[in-house]
Amino acid sequence: MLDHVSIQCRDVVASAAFYDAVLAPLGGGRVMDFGQVIGYGVAPMPDFWIGPQETGEGFREAHLAFSAESRDAVQAFYEAAVASGATVLHEPRIWSEYHPSYFGAFVRDPDGNNVEAVCHSPE
Repeated sequence: MLDHVSIQCRDVVASAAFYDAVLAPLGGGRVMDFGQVIGYGVAPMPDFWIGPQETGEGFREAHLAFSAESRDAVQAFYEAAVASGATVLHEPRIWSEYHPSYFGAFVRDPDGNNVEAVCHSPE
């Protein structure tokens, strides 16, 4: 149902470095780059965009969940996030309260958003 999502960032360079690192293990990457506006996804069309904060005041946390093909990809996302200096919200684990195969990891991006990688497949 969603075509794309865009978030505003205080520091596009720091956010781009974070998303470059954590989306690569999930099979995503920069698809379009206009300097301060960057589109991520799988070529040819991006489905996730970052850009500079231009509207609003203060911080409003967003939750972004990216699909992972495997539990190993969730683990690689988590490791890339930690290596990038991300704050860990939840290490990779089964979230049986969501469903028996829900395997996810949650971290904070440079702006404080809750960013997740999730695999819905059984082991």
